[in-house]
Formats: sequence, structure tokens, C-alpha cells
Amino acid sequence: MDPKELKRYARHHDDFEIRVIAHAGSRYYQVMLEPAEGPTHVLTQRGKPMLFRSLDDVYGELKRAGIHRAYLVQQVANDEIVGHEPHYHDPLLSRMPLVF
Repeated sequence: MDPKELKRYARHHDDFEIRVIAHAGSRYYQVMLEPAEGPTHVLTQRGKPMLFRSLDDVYGELKRAGIHRAYLVQQVANDEIVGHEPHYHDPLLSRMPLVF
């Protein structure tokens, strides 16, 4: 999903969550759209996942799309290596709300 598609989606839907994924051991962030029903979408540009160097860059892109809330999620290296599906809701402390 590219930024223009995200903006259109945000205008017409309200039952979704935006996650800012911080990968363990990395200084980059990815943005993921998690709708209430259906598959998740990673924010892409020209068919490749967008990587952001700072949270300010993420905030700017999400503001342009009309989004003002998201959750910062730390993806644990163990989940990445083993291939487990990340459990962002257990515990709730693993998600930090962002409001900008």
C-alpha cells in the first residue's frame, strides 16, 4: 500500500490500526496498516517497503495521510528468527501509543 492508497483508505474507513514497527537491532521503522478484518499492509513506495530513519519521518508521512494516532511496536529478535507470529496485544505493554 503506497502513501496515496493509505490516505484514501483512512478517509473511507475508521476501523483500523496503524503500527510503527521497530525491529530489534535496527534503527529503521516500518509502518503497517492492520484493518479490523482482512490482511495487513506494509507501507510501500514503488513496490518496496518504506523504511524510516526517525519517528519524526514517520509522523510526517502519517500526518500527510490524515492519521494522527498509531502504536509503536518493538518486534523482538527471537520472534523474527524463529518465525513466530508477533503477539502485539499480549501484553498490552508491548505497544506504546503515539499521538501526533
